[in-house]
Amino acid sequence: MGAGRVCRGGPSSSPAGATAGRPFPPLAASSSSASPSSAPSETASTSVTKTVNGSHHFKIAGYSLSKGIGVGKYIASESFSVGGFDWAIYFYPDGKSAEDGAAYVSLFIALASEGTDVRALFELTLVDQSGKGQDKVHTHFGRSLESGPYTLKYRGSMWGYKRFFKRSALETSDYLKDDCLLVNCTVGVVQSHTEGPKIYTIPVPPSNMSQHIGQLLTGGKRTDITFEVDGEMFPAHKVVLSARSPVFRAQLFGPMKDKNMKCIKIEDMEAPVFKALLHFMYWDELPDIEELTGVNTTWVSTLMAQHLLAAADRYALERLKLLCELKLCEDVAINTVANTLALAEQHHCYQLKTVCLKFVALPENLKAVMQTDGFDYLQQSCPSLLTELLEYVAKVGEHSVTPCLYSTEVLDGGDANGRRVKPRI
Repeated sequence: MGAGRVCRGGPSSSPAGATAGRPFPPLAASSSSASPSSAPSETASTSVTKTVNGSHHFKIAGYSLSKGIGVGKYIASESFSVGGFDWAIYFYPDGKSAEDGAAYVSLFIALASEGTDVRALFELTLVDQSGKGQDKVHTHFGRSLESGPYTLKYRGSMWGYKRFFKRSALETSDYLKDDCLLVNCTVGVVQSHTEGPKIYTIPVPPSNMSQHIGQLLTGGKRTDITFEVDGEMFPAHKVVLSARSPVFRAQLFGPMKDKNMKCIKIEDMEAPVFKALLHFMYWDELPDIEELTGVNTTWVSTLMAQHLLAAADRYALERLKLLCELKLCEDVAINTVANTLALAEQHHCYQLKTVCLKFVALPENLKAVMQTDGFDYLQQSCPSLLTELLEYVAKVGEHSVTPCLYSTEVLDGGDANGRRVKPRI
């Protein structure tokens, strides 16, 4: 019975060197033969040092009104980010040093975030507003630097000029027009990294998971729950909704759930808003408002963002809430700002609230906003906001140069309170 034979290995069980039936040669097979010595392997790498550049344009309006604020006091730009660090421009209308007796204006660029030994190149430009192109430029770019880039060692470190321009000459020059100065600043943060050879290139496409999940909604298959909103029916998937919203999770799978529940009626919400809410929960992005409503106007877009923000807060969709908050910040307008401000207060959107208060407090906006229906609603629903609004109006009146800020100190790394270079209201 050949099928039952057991092959026993031994010196004479097979011809020498036979490998029949072996999937791989023996591990030690290569050790029996000597090979010529191979050439030494060679590798290489490259250290790359470059600058990450960014620019900021700073308009100083009401220059003549800024004079006399005092030596060492400055007007600061908004902070801006370049190379992973925040920066700000400081303009001293009466100069930075008492020894100059307010004869010069001073101009500096300051590190506005924490950093140690930040190496950078700078360019400060006072723009010639006559159109002749005779800008006053101080720059590190495009020239040889004997000691290399400038190093800023801590927050508040500055580069610039105490005697940037003689004030008497500035006030009769083409740099001053309509009582405004234009300052351009460019920062180039020095960064280094080492590059080695790449022995492979495997392109990886971006994630398309949201498309696959989104197609569950558009396809309408395997739905197991339906929502009735303002007379319209919206089928959906319990597992998707519960994964996206803790509120839906509790409602659909929590201890108080109804096992036989097939339809949920949503109160106090319009059908297009719920449709937009579902779109975000499946696609993780805002829907096309024009496609959703059939109307393409800023007013409709703002109205949808207002309703959607309230819905996002209702169902604890924080990312959607922030997207709506951002959209409303971008579209602040006279006829909608009062309603948006009330909404921001009710749903704890503090950045949106600040943007709206600043907008309403401007003298050119305040009277017009107070005449809107939204302002009447604001008075009735959030009367405490009127006190805050008055405070903002008072602050706007205190500063003759808007939106610049006066300060008497230069912040540095020793500030225990971690304040920004330009404090926020």
